[in-house]
Amino acid sequence: MADVDITLKVQRFDPSADTEPYWQKYTVKTQPGMTVLDALFEVLNHQDGTLAFRFCCRAGVCGSCAMMIAGKVRLACETQVATLLDKREIAISPLPHQKVVKDLAVDYDLFFSRLKSVKPYLVGKEPYPEKEYIQMPKERVPINEPIDCIMCGSCTSSCTMAWLDPGYLGPAALLKSYRFLVDTRDSIPDERLDLIESESGVYRCHTQFNCVESCPKKLNPTEAIQRQKIKLIKRKLFGRKRKA
Repeated sequence: MADVDITLKVQRFDPSADTEPYWQKYTVKTQPGMTVLDALFEVLNHQDGTLAFRFCCRAGVCGSCAMMIAGKVRLACETQVATLLDKREIAISPLPHQKVVKDLAVDYDLFFSRLKSVKPYLVGKEPYPEKEYIQMPKERVPINEPIDCIMCGSCTSSCTMAWLDPGYLGPAALLKSYRFLVDTRDSIPDERLDLIESESGVYRCHTQFNCVESCPKKLNPTEAIQRQKIKLIKRKLFGRKRKA
């Protein structure tokens, strides 16, 4: 990629000073391998030190830099500027339908409260082993995909049902619920199903697949939600499982 000038059109908003969001443009000279996060740092370090955005690992692992880039929810650290050079200018805004802390940084309180409500941790079976629970490779298969969720919030921010119903658990929390529901080492499957069996749980999903399209790790929260619906139906038909 030859060095060329690009224009970043960044949505700015400071709730303590502004009444509504506005757009501000910055010109940045590209470099080989430059990501959108690199470009934002170029602005922050050399043009406008007031620009606010989140980042951490810079390797697509932490999910901190999820934002709207050129009309699509992406991770800024993984998005190569070279792939967007066909745009006259690159529009960058915070995750949609989230409370803005400042500029590109949003408030994750509601997102994490949804996650916490599904008990996103293993409740092991008793008696507890001295070292670890043994899990065979074939038993590990169902959690191979959902365990890769980096909790960036892209899926929930892209879900229209989550926009309309703040009480809806959302795809990220329901994917996390599924991750432990199908873990053979977990001891509370019925309790986990109880937590998601409601109009604010799995039944709020309208299978629009926005969450699948926006996930930077190519996960499928929609499929996980449908599999949980199947488990709930089977429980209705055949009764609750007995505790091990």
